[in-house]
Amino acid sequence: MSDPSDLVAEIEALEDKLAEAKGSITRRFIGQERVVDLTLTALLCGGHGLLIGLPGLGKTRLIETLSTVMGLDGNRIQFTPDLMPADILGSEVLDTAADGTRAFRFIPGPIFCQLLMADEINRASPRTQSALLQAMQERTVTVAGEDRSLGAPFHVLATQNPIEQEGTYPLPEAQLDRFLVQIDVNYPDRATERDILIATTGVAEDNATQVFSRDELLAAQTLLRRMPVGDAVVEMILDLVRAFRPDQPEASDRVRETVAWGPGPRAAQALMLTVRARALLEGRLAPNAEDVIDMARPVLSHRMALNFAARARGDSLADLIETTAAGLGRDQAAA
Repeated sequence: MSDPSDLVAEIEALEDKLAEAKGSITRRFIGQERVVDLTLTALLCGGHGLLIGLPGLGKTRLIETLSTVMGLDGNRIQFTPDLMPADILGSEVLDTAADGTRAFRFIPGPIFCQLLMADEINRASPRTQSALLQAMQERTVTVAGEDRSLGAPFHVLATQNPIEQEGTYPLPEAQLDRFLVQIDVNYPDRATERDILIATTGVAEDNATQVFSRDELLAAQTLLRRMPVGDAVVEMILDLVRAFRPDQPEASDRVRETVAWGPGPRAAQALMLTVRARALLEGRLAPNAEDVIDMARPVLSHRMALNFAARARGDSLADLIETTAAGLGRDQAAA
């Protein structure tokens, strides 16, 4: 068993390295600290992130910068309605050798990388979306009956435009559940937008520098899973996830009246990982109740849905999540 003092030293060293990485990222992606933290959270936890926001808010720029800073081999796919599964996974071609013999040869698609940028992911058809399901969950793709490993690390950071825009498809629920976090990218405030204008419209721009290597990121992901989580935090995670299942006794009357379906066990697993990542980014050695409250919305908002009556009334899923999480936090503080 490892010495606790060694674990503390490793965590503190990783915190310093993460602070350096954030500094490098913010040289190209100005402001939006919450967005940067959540995207780093997805990578630290070994998961995938879904960035939702209008065009022109810097989502693609952030992902490109992360590829550099984290030392990952990245590819980009621009999703369009005519994109086919083979365009992502790759395909077999028939080669003819010099002696006239023929054999099939596999040409890997762009998914064979360490960081895949899926740009405007909701513009592709459901048929194409299905090509990502196995890759995102199992880090493997099956082509022509043969399983092909994607290696480690493998992350998908996808951008999505609001579903109301023309030419978009809603992502299948099974695919949404495979994203560790949903990251809402909003308009910057006035001061941040002013800094963006000055920094990006001159002759030269600041460049991000590499801080992590592939092996260092894998080591960070392993270290994160070694971080201790107190029993009170574990119980709060269970209380939170089960509170949003309308058929469970823990659910409130408001949840039963408004929620069509709630989050499954994968949501609880995601919370267990992301609260540790938030503690790391905050410079702490273990997560607390505030971490659970803060991570509730990005982890749960894409893993549950309001029923028709609630949508017709204009109820807010984000408000329901935040109110319920805050209430559990108050209950735990009072206990």
